[in-house]
Amino acid sequence: MSKKTKDLNYLAMSAMLRAREANMLGRDRMDRMLAAGSYGEAAKLLAECGYEDLSDADAAGVDAALTRRRAAVFEELAGMAPQPEVVDIFRLKYDYHNLKTLVKAAGAQVSGDRLLSDCGRVPADKLKAAVEEDRLSDLPADMAAAYESARSLLARTGNPQLADFELDAAYFAELMRLAEATGSEFIKGYVRTMIDSANLRAAVRTVRMGKDRDFMLTALAPGGFADRENLAAAAESGDGLAAIFASTCLEHAAALGAEAMKGGPLTDFELACDNGVSAYLSQAKTKPFGIEPAAEYLALLEGEITAARMILTGRLAGIEPEVIRERLRDINA
Repeated sequence: MSKKTKDLNYLAMSAMLRAREANMLGRDRMDRMLAAGSYGEAAKLLAECGYEDLSDADAAGVDAALTRRRAAVFEELAGMAPQPEVVDIFRLKYDYHNLKTLVKAAGAQVSGDRLLSDCGRVPADKLKAAVEEDRLSDLPADMAAAYESARSLLARTGNPQLADFELDAAYFAELMRLAEATGSEFIKGYVRTMIDSANLRAAVRTVRMGKDRDFMLTALAPGGFADRENLAAAAESGDGLAAIFASTCLEHAAALGAEAMKGGPLTDFELACDNGVSAYLSQAKTKPFGIEPAAEYLALLEGEITAARMILTGRLAGIEPEVIRERLRDINA
């Protein structure tokens, strides 16, 4: 199937999503929510974007409602997309979040139920039953293998961080397989940029923790545009980090990362990592239809939900609007 034919298959879906984007939580509406006289007024502004009326909700209610919104949109678009892999790419992180939770819960012999998410491809209760009842064959093969490997690693080492690294590597490998299944260079570039962003964060944190090169390489996932060995060497030496990402959407983040490795603040650096990935996706705005608008909409949805949660829970907690505003990443709606 040619790319043109694939793009035409997205024509109706792209038109629908472009129309929805116009009513998303853009910067102007976020500013209005922050300037609202009360939490209730801020919540009613969010309802204008199609969300439940959360004006009487507490923090737990806000979180539950936003999770329902995400899960419902994922379900809707998965049934509509000519290539459901584009939705699975956004669902996958919740599957692996759940795997991390279950591995650690089993290792500590506690319940992790309250931390499980129903936004993944596999319902949380099915995933929990599969690992607790030793029915891993009920899960996708990649996830089952990742769980077994991480559980074994935690049992051998007692180090949950190493188990997380194992699951992160499996997550990114599966993410790349999904991207390759779409046949879209744009989607493959998006996943590689996500890996670069995660690796840049890991490199900076490793240096700040005073860990060695071997630890850093364990924390870095393969598959990004940036070579892992080169990134590790640049981070370890303290020079050249920005050069690794020169002329990419993560160039600014890398410059801030170099400062963070010297003790500078992490907040601006981590926001820049998020914004770099958003900048990559913003290239989809030039595409009237195709897989690109679908991916951009899903990313905007994630950003919208993150922003809505930060604003509403911040207002509930009495945090000053300016403090909340500083924590918000760029939303390209």
